[in-house]
Amino acid sequence: MANTDIPAVKLRAWWAHRQWLDGGRAGASPAEVLAATGWARSVGGAAPYLGMFARAGLGRAAVDAAVAALEVHELPSARGCTYVLPASDFALGLAAGAGAPEADIASASRHLGVTRDEIEKLCLAVSELLSPDRPLDPPAIREGVGGAVRSLGEAGKKRGQSTTLPLALGLLQARGRIRRVPVNGRLDQQRYGYVGWDQTVRGSAAELAERYFAWAAPASVRHFRWFSGFSAATAKAALTPLDLAELPGTDLLMPAALVEEFREFTVPDEPSYALLAGIDGLHLLHRDLPRLIDPVDADRPVPGAKEGRVLGTEVDPQGHVVVDRGRIVGFWEYDTERSEIVHSLFVPADEALLTAIARTEAFVRDELGDARGFSLDSPKSRAPKIAAMRAAGQSSAGR
Repeated sequence: MANTDIPAVKLRAWWAHRQWLDGGRAGASPAEVLAATGWARSVGGAAPYLGMFARAGLGRAAVDAAVAALEVHELPSARGCTYVLPASDFALGLAAGAGAPEADIASASRHLGVTRDEIEKLCLAVSELLSPDRPLDPPAIREGVGGAVRSLGEAGKKRGQSTTLPLALGLLQARGRIRRVPVNGRLDQQRYGYVGWDQTVRGSAAELAERYFAWAAPASVRHFRWFSGFSAATAKAALTPLDLAELPGTDLLMPAALVEEFREFTVPDEPSYALLAGIDGLHLLHRDLPRLIDPVDADRPVPGAKEGRVLGTEVDPQGHVVVDRGRIVGFWEYDTERSEIVHSLFVPADEALLTAIARTEAFVRDELGDARGFSLDSPKSRAPKIAAMRAAGQSSAGR
């Protein structure tokens, strides 16, 4: 971010305000949260649940019911990555991610001898096999389509592509012809079945840009390019039709309709704490971690990391974060053995902060069972971070 006369505390508080992290949205639906604050990155962890709980007090049952009703759904979208989207954005999200499976097929063609014709024939076989209401997992699909799936041998395994089936599944998802259904209805795991679907795929780069700046402004072109995966030329073309204003002294853009509201916005006097996943949209929409860090915290060590690693030099938070009005004020993890949140705080644990921690702890314990950061996260893998927090004597501060 360029030099600016706009106080960093105002920018952080504004971002938190636009992300619904300042309270007052209880009762909003999962679809309303995602439409207003942005698509929730999903990698088999608890991030979507934690984000919707922090913003609107939504429990897991409410989110899972919205998934089952197709009010929200996990789809490959921006950069080909999976996000949880509201139904109003299904068509746009799929359009935003359409290039990723094409790139995978092109790579398999170059390196593994895969032909477009065989993938299209496999797509047809899978489409004819799947029904809208009876999910099949990949082994069942392989069995059902028989010889239409081809092994790619040792060369394929080395490239992470053992058969042609994932190529076809990726292409069919991008076309809106099939969708993945979580086996147990939950977003914080990665076991899926596939069902047939008939979803329109439609949306322009400009539409994605319009959505993005509604969620993330003020943001730079660089921020938008990170989120979208667009080239400089495509990003420039996407922004041209939008009515964006540059904040004086910065490289940050904002919809002109929001400029006056931003000018009049003041930082709340009272803290507003939230416990979020490290990949929450507050961070990941921009992926510019220093903007959320107060300079006094930049040299704080990263719990459980190698000596010398400090918060201010990280690209992403190495774990979950505690935020207050947009500022990262601590780290946290969930200890499954003790069924409690362990935290390392940068600020005194006042009553409001302790209440936020206790509330999130009860949510994780009673409704999620764990708060994995991603699919391969486990109690064992996060043990060093938890031990580091406890060794520092900070996990019990204020208790």
